[in-house]
Amino acid sequence: MSGSVYIHGIGELATPIGFEARRGKAMNELRVVPEAALLAVDGIIRWAGPSHEAPAAPAGALEVDAGGRAVIPGFVDSHAHFVFAGFRADEFYWRAGGVTYMEIHARGGGIRRSVDATRAATLAELVELGARRLDTALSLGVTTMEGKSGYGLDLDTELRQLEAMRALSERHQVDIVPTYMGPHSVPPEFAGKPSAYVDFCIETVLPAVAARKLARFADIFCEKGVFELEDSRRFLEAAARAGLALKLHADEIVRIGGAGLAAELRATSADHLLKASREDIAAMASAGTVATVLPLTAFSLREPYADARAMIDSGCAVALASDLNPGSCYSQSIPLALALAVLQMRMSPEEALCAATLNGAAALGLAGSIGSIEPGKKADFLILDAPSHLHLAYHVGMNQVRSVYKSGALVYGPK
Repeated sequence: MSGSVYIHGIGELATPIGFEARRGKAMNELRVVPEAALLAVDGIIRWAGPSHEAPAAPAGALEVDAGGRAVIPGFVDSHAHFVFAGFRADEFYWRAGGVTYMEIHARGGGIRRSVDATRAATLAELVELGARRLDTALSLGVTTMEGKSGYGLDLDTELRQLEAMRALSERHQVDIVPTYMGPHSVPPEFAGKPSAYVDFCIETVLPAVAARKLARFADIFCEKGVFELEDSRRFLEAAARAGLALKLHADEIVRIGGAGLAAELRATSADHLLKASREDIAAMASAGTVATVLPLTAFSLREPYADARAMIDSGCAVALASDLNPGSCYSQSIPLALALAVLQMRMSPEEALCAATLNGAAALGLAGSIGSIEPGKKADFLILDAPSHLHLAYHVGMNQVRSVYKSGALVYGPK
């Protein structure tokens, strides 16, 4: 799927610039061009800038008048668990009544309920469920999305989740980056034996995932009472030996040093980070590990937000993602995430846009090809139903996406 398109009449072109993550103060630096135009040829951006400097559109290129609307890069949702079966609405209301996430987990709820439903689902059912969520993501402007396994916790279902993502990547417009996250919770078969379960993941599942080339990343829920530092280190080192890049769910509920472990192992990203220490954040900045913040989850759990302001001020590259999942965050609302980033996490609108595009791409190792509007990158961009990128957070929680272009081809909305 690729196309040649010439977009003129752009009221504002707003994009971060670069082929790697923007860090610290540089996150606040967008290229903002009023009265702009954009040219893509064969799916690749060839030119973007002021209309009066634009080259002529090549023969055969689709010409589109943006009508004074803003154009921004496609969103990159770099943390999502979108292939699952079953729902946990009752747990949502338990939490609303004061029951904590870890209390639900300890009494056998939480992830384990999703595991039961996902183990019972066929590959075709998982593909259909995933496709519906990708359709929603596309309508919200997401052009690339990470997907994690972790609702099987056994060999067959973990592979089936990843096979579903492979099938979806062949039929859906959204690009999918698959992550193996077998150590998401301790399954009933290994109750009370997290280290033995990590051994199973290392010895049985990782080799199968690697042999079938089903994942680009490996991830683990590094948390007190689940998989603590030593087990997390063992799993991630084994995943690296198997050729997978690394991610961590780190310091979400209790500060145990997961962010520091991510820096030590030079993980591509560490995510959540609600309780991460300043020292570990500084180590992440030095290591080049992207700090992925997930405000929809903190909102849903009524927890304090990750300190994105301190992360940016420490020189980190911060990414912003949904964390769509059936338990702690049954939402994929990028509009609400952007508003929370600005209103609750003290990010500027420029930082929030960078975090949801270029730095999201960096959190997936893809900043060299997507995440910004500049020559040489894939033509993944959005036409907003708004005159400026400032409306993304200002029109709180509302979808501003009018049209989505993927590799230069219109895949959602009107021309």
